[in-house]
Amino acid sequence: MKIASRGARAGMPAALSLLVAFGGNAALAQSETQQVVDNPPLLQLKRKAPQALLKAAPPGTPAPESREASLDLNVVYTSGQLWNPAERRFDAVKLRSYQGTSINPKTPFISPMLDIKPGDTIRVALNNKLPADPTCTATGGNVNVPHCFNGTNLHTHGLWVNPAGNGDNVLISINPGVSFEYEYNVPSDHPSGTFWYHTHLHGSTALQVSSGMAGALIIRGKRPPVKGADGKIAGGDIDTLLKPTRAQPFKERVVVMQQIQYACRDAKGAIKTNPDKTYRCDPGDVGAIEGTNGGTTGYDLFGPGDWAASGRYTSINGRVLPTFKGVSTGQVERWRVIHGGVRDSINLQFRKLKPNARSLDGLRAADNTAFIADNCTGEPLPQHLVAADGLTLAAAMKTTETVFQPAYRWDALMVFPQAGKYCVIDADAPASANVDQAAPSRQLLGLVEVAPGRPVPANVTGYLTAQLAAAAAVNMPGNVRDAVVSDLRSGLKLSGFVPHPTIAQSEVTGTQTLAFNIVPSNPTTPAQFQVDGKSFQPNRVDRVLKLHGVDEWTLTSDFVSHPFHIHVNPFQVVKILDPKGKDVSGPDAIDDADGTIDTQYRGLKGVWKDTLWVKNIATPAGAPGGRYTVVVRTRYQRYIGDYVLHCHILDHEDQGMMQLIRVSLPDGTGGTSKGHHH
Repeated sequence: MKIASRGARAGMPAALSLLVAFGGNAALAQSETQQVVDNPPLLQLKRKAPQALLKAAPPGTPAPESREASLDLNVVYTSGQLWNPAERRFDAVKLRSYQGTSINPKTPFISPMLDIKPGDTIRVALNNKLPADPTCTATGGNVNVPHCFNGTNLHTHGLWVNPAGNGDNVLISINPGVSFEYEYNVPSDHPSGTFWYHTHLHGSTALQVSSGMAGALIIRGKRPPVKGADGKIAGGDIDTLLKPTRAQPFKERVVVMQQIQYACRDAKGAIKTNPDKTYRCDPGDVGAIEGTNGGTTGYDLFGPGDWAASGRYTSINGRVLPTFKGVSTGQVERWRVIHGGVRDSINLQFRKLKPNARSLDGLRAADNTAFIADNCTGEPLPQHLVAADGLTLAAAMKTTETVFQPAYRWDALMVFPQAGKYCVIDADAPASANVDQAAPSRQLLGLVEVAPGRPVPANVTGYLTAQLAAAAAVNMPGNVRDAVVSDLRSGLKLSGFVPHPTIAQSEVTGTQTLAFNIVPSNPTTPAQFQVDGKSFQPNRVDRVLKLHGVDEWTLTSDFVSHPFHIHVNPFQVVKILDPKGKDVSGPDAIDDADGTIDTQYRGLKGVWKDTLWVKNIATPAGAPGGRYTVVVRTRYQRYIGDYVLHCHILDHEDQGMMQLIRVSLPDGTGGTSKGHHH
């Protein structure tokens, strides 16, 4: 039965209308309207026709490809609904969201996907249509108290583009009623990969991203590797290897995981809760994400443990507990997975669901651990990771559990070996792997329904290697084909597709140190969220870095753990030392500094990223500190201007855990230019 064309019955809430359409059967409404998860809808680009050639082209010459495009992205309040598994019904919600030309009305809180190519110029007209908000224009007060919830801007996370002016500028506020055109000139040598975009106005970032204001941004490349004078191959886009062939179609899935922490409030503005303290929305309520007690400043939603306590589910492409379909055994799928949430870690795992598993109807968040233990009983499937934060790895990394901290992206090649259903799980993890220093319980994220296809041997890695080598034999140019195939057969190496050359110690021209810290609140002073002992100030430049410089950064945290993110230029991991000085970033390293096993750092040595977990484990009183030391290197290339680095736990960023940095031209004497002076 199809519902989309019916619309809501007159005067009836959308959720109730669906139940009436199905004779009041909420479970059927769930299965018919929520079950299958699709990729996010594509934003429709308006391509500008290329200029006519000065000289007439011969007949039959292909028209030049347009490299300029524009689109509109509206920021509005959107009414919709999200499935509540515990109550077996939809909750009505009204949330701030991005709305473009292509929105799935059943999942309006997943932002549309932007799909572009290296060399494109993309102009995004961001139109803020939210109601007026006086806190956006008020002067004075503490800039690090969350505010201006109806102001906004746009960040293209991970893109190597200009941070100033109309580029990837997050230092402006596009207030209600204002439109602004961003212009992203994506360089022709930009790496292909999985990136994302999200709101980034200091003071409202967590609230808006938690509402769903985050979307996938895919850069697709068509450059095969080239052979250098030294005989080595480099410079290719992995997209050229994973092009569909007759033998292997290489299906792709884009997966945006979000933690939409909507709440319903009583007449006094307090969050309604059930006896177990999970959030409650009664029939007729409308869930929302607003500030303290429904007011305009501060947060009462994003404190330690609040997400787990809320009982809400991590959604996938706007759906709760969905099913992935169109999968068959032996099919190689590229899963582009994005953590678009605010603060809580996700440990992605796939296990076979036993045939007689119980229904998901009525599954409360607190029941997930028992459900998974009883029903998701298969061995964890291998995930072969081929890209971190959009950037192709030097070799595929095999794992059975992938750790996603906020803002992480991992591309995984998946092969499902048996027909049937599989559980998609947020697995349990050590306390030290989560910002709240508490071991999170397991949560079911969804299911994968696998149809019979081609047989898969027990050695999935060997099967995948053979499939990729066969694709390389078809897709790669003749002068690099043998080298690519040889790499793949020698441990799934991807040498020809790594986007940046390794930074050698001899290249390093300077050093930077950074320490995160939180000063706890007291009866007279709120908590202070700091970088290097200071909270963010918008008019204070904390670091001046030199264009063409190469810095080695040493990152630490003095209190709990934080994901470090820097705009514009990615970094390469050099080493990660545990509190005893052991490097835990090698391919076989095991991080067990606190007596539990945390493998999230394993294999990161030499990997390029734009966001990285900086860990500090809780220790007993009087015990040595649990601080890790993370060492990375980065080049400042092409772009000058002001931009930011920050903790990507977004409520921490909103409350001051951010620095303003500036990349300046060299002054010719070893320093940086400060501008023209008289």
